[in-house]
Amino acid sequence: MNLTPFTPLHRLFRRLGAAVPSRRQAWRWLLPILLVFLFLSTLLWLPWQTQRMESNERQEQLIADTLWVEQTIRFQLGRNEENLRLLASEVASGYLNERRLRDRLVALTRNNRELTRIAQFDDQGEAVLSTDDGTLTVADYSFQSRATWQLARETRAPRYSQPAPPPGLAGPMMLDYHVPIFSGDRYVGMLIASYSVASILAEMVPWWFAQDNEITVVDQDDNVIERRAAGGPGRGVYTHRRALDLPGANLTLRTDSVKGQPKLLPSLLVGSVIVLSIGLLWSLWALWRDINRRLAAEGALREQVAFRTAMENSLMTGLRARDLNGRITYVNPAFCQMVGIPAEELVGKSPPMPYWAPEAMDEYQQRFTQVLAGTVTPQFETIFLRSSGERFPVLIFESPLVDDSGRQTGWMGSILDISDRKQVEDLNRRQQEKLEASARLATMGEIASTLAHELNQPLAAISSYATGALNMLSSGADGGRLDLLRAALEKASSQAQRAGQIIRSVHTFVKRREPTREPVTVNALFDSVAPLVELQANQFFVVIQTEIAQGLPKVLADRVMLEQVLLNLTRNGIEAMQKVAPERRVLRMVARASADGAGVVIEIIDRGHGIPPDVAERLFSPFFSTKAEGMGMGLKICRTAVEFHGGTLIHEDNPGGGTVFRFTLPAEGHAAVPAAPDSGIIGGRDTANQSRTHQ
Repeated sequence: MNLTPFTPLHRLFRRLGAAVPSRRQAWRWLLPILLVFLFLSTLLWLPWQTQRMESNERQEQLIADTLWVEQTIRFQLGRNEENLRLLASEVASGYLNERRLRDRLVALTRNNRELTRIAQFDDQGEAVLSTDDGTLTVADYSFQSRATWQLARETRAPRYSQPAPPPGLAGPMMLDYHVPIFSGDRYVGMLIASYSVASILAEMVPWWFAQDNEITVVDQDDNVIERRAAGGPGRGVYTHRRALDLPGANLTLRTDSVKGQPKLLPSLLVGSVIVLSIGLLWSLWALWRDINRRLAAEGALREQVAFRTAMENSLMTGLRARDLNGRITYVNPAFCQMVGIPAEELVGKSPPMPYWAPEAMDEYQQRFTQVLAGTVTPQFETIFLRSSGERFPVLIFESPLVDDSGRQTGWMGSILDISDRKQVEDLNRRQQEKLEASARLATMGEIASTLAHELNQPLAAISSYATGALNMLSSGADGGRLDLLRAALEKASSQAQRAGQIIRSVHTFVKRREPTREPVTVNALFDSVAPLVELQANQFFVVIQTEIAQGLPKVLADRVMLEQVLLNLTRNGIEAMQKVAPERRVLRMVARASADGAGVVIEIIDRGHGIPPDVAERLFSPFFSTKAEGMGMGLKICRTAVEFHGGTLIHEDNPGGGTVFRFTLPAEGHAAVPAAPDSGIIGGRDTANQSRTHQ
């Protein structure tokens, strides 16, 4: 339907020579035109409204500032009034003498620079004292002040006089505050504090307020008493009046701002259009730039997501993300393959999880409680359950999952299937056991010849004593020969016991057993290892010296472990003295109480050639030895055994040459229960010696 010939829009298109649009097309044109008119109207209305708002804001600010200044002046005057009334009461009571009163008045004028002078007069109107140290009479005060004097005395109430200059002078306008002094009902005098109205404006009106406003004090007839115009005279546009509520004085504080009416810029409309046009162009350019950046960022994000997805899909490590409530939010294919459960069945799943093994449910629940509490164990081992029912060990690393603002949103876990590692550890443990067995066999091979020599002597003696006893029995024995026969048999028995002791010591040494702890004395410990120590000492002509302090407490220990430690340490000490002079081949085994009395200190002291620093750094390292045939496990086993008992094993240089090996053992009652020793190191008797420089 076409527009009628009478519409204004129709006439406009006719004049422009354009085709007359339809009604729907006309509305499409009319709406932008209306928006343009609305925009222009807004441009015209906004400056006027802004000017009006600014004007109102300035007036309101002036009123607030004037009220604040008036309150400041009134507060300071009120504080001075209170101090003067207090002084008057103390003068009336006789508490203040003239000297003390003068000091108080001088301090008051010095701290309040708006006070010009404070004077005291007696009941006859004679000056008693004044802070300006001048000769002062009643005649020095204005007529208004003298009238207020009488009024204050009659009303017995402090009053201000109307500001006036001093008599006969063209000086500043003075405002006097009269405080009558009464002792009971008897009038005894007057305190008069004189203010300079100019000083009040200078001291009590802030500089920033004086820079923006002309401040005037006027009387009830609007006569100007004093004026302060640091920023110039007021414009009369923004003004405000505020009465100073002073008893006896009718004064008004008038403020006149130096600011005029806000002005409109002549080219405000043109400037607004240009600014808006520039802003529109800049907005379009910024929008185009933002779209390009967004497209580039989306492309880069897609590439990163594709790269991360490919990387996570190729990982052998399982990844699992959980929120702060323990619900799974992400799993990678490696984790799904590990537990045999697809990702869609795991994402969004809350505990209990389908890969939790029933026998470890308590452990899982405990760790889930830690997740809800906001704390997790950074690294731990547990077992998981495959969908096929197979259990497998896993190593889990947990760390906080934070967003780009640094806020924690959950936990990220890395899961490693350590089945292969466990198999390798089992294999290493079996190899360690074989190594220890080889070490024991090697040690027995080293002492086999010494053992044969030591056993040959008692066995030969037994044979000789037994042959002699048989000869005596076959030839007939009288009383004297019976004594010889008895002595021969006793010697044979002693030699047999010696051989048996050696055999039992060797058997105990090589026997494999589990560690046990029982109370052991140091004497019994030294006695049990003595036969094997003597075997090695005799081979190298080494003298064994044993020093055991009296009253040593028992230690709660595994006897065989400590025998192994003593045997290894003494053997190292004996071999360290192979190439020293025979008179220096002395090995000392010392036992004494510790300094705090809570344990026993055992020292094995040799006089060999000591341990070089480079060897000392690696002395207790496994499989380190300076001897060609050594296995490097002896000292490692010794330290592990001592630490199993809660003690420590150290070494240091012997001042007389050689080395001191020292270890401590807690006494019975002081020993803490230690953890089980390393598997395969203490469980059997390992004699592979971790030697020093002589090995």
